[in-house]
Amino acid sequence: MGHQLRYALLEHLGAPDDPGGCHLDLLLEDGDSCRSWRLQAIPRLNGPAVRATPLPPHRLVWLDRKAASVSGNRGWARRVVAGKMRSGLPADANQPIQVELEGMAVIGLSEPVVLEITADQCRMRTPFDQSTANST
Repeated sequence: MGHQLRYALLEHLGAPDDPGGCHLDLLLEDGDSCRSWRLQAIPRLNGPAVRATPLPPHRLVWLDRKAASVSGNRGWARRVVAGKMRSGLPADANQPIQVELEGMAVIGLSEPVVLEITADQCRMRTPFDQSTANST
């Protein structure tokens, strides 16, 4: 059986380029680094999308850390939640992403959670959310 890809959602405090002083970094394992986005909040399950600002790739070590200072005096990050992805990412970084996440129960979400990222929007939903299901 192959390596199951990981994800992490980190709370990032004190980033010099963040006027609000606190945001979330969403990291999805992709080869030898993580595709990364800045979120202002955790999307509500089956709720509206939140803005997802693409970030430069992050190092894989952030998938394992519980908390640490960010290099270059860029603040402090602590893990909110982390776990496994049930599928990989599209090869083209510009393509929409849809992956199932395991491990979200620790923040009160049912398992699995479907994470969708399109353009600059991020949404989390249950696999059978009626607002996205086709009606017959």
